[in-house]
Amino acid sequence: MKYSKHLRPTAALIAAVLVLAIITLFYYHIDPSSGWMPRCAFKTITGFDCPGCGFQRALHSFLHGNIADAWHYNPFVFFAIPVATFYIIVEALRHHHPRLHAFALNPIVLSIILISIIIYWILRNI
Repeated sequence: MKYSKHLRPTAALIAAVLVLAIITLFYYHIDPSSGWMPRCAFKTITGFDCPGCGFQRALHSFLHGNIADAWHYNPFVFFAIPVATFYIIVEALRHHHPRLHAFALNPIVLSIILISIIIYWILRNI
């Protein structure tokens, strides 16, 4: 069975929404502070926080409306979630919005995101 060009982006978007819904439900109901979640290998080895350290606890707090706690655990969550959501949507709709897709994958845009992550990584360990 051959799929239309319109069905593929819709199916990809639906799949992405389902995955995000499952992750959201998981982190809403499971508290990462309970102790059984995996620990950050980078922090275990070096003693320094990586950009993602505290992200699970921040997400759990955010989903429960505890914005201050989420910010305390990892303020980067307020940047990472919108950017990740943007890229999921852009990728799912790449055939409908090729200019937006090209912009999102522009090396300058990707470099800005990477540099932002590295700067955050450094600043959180100073």
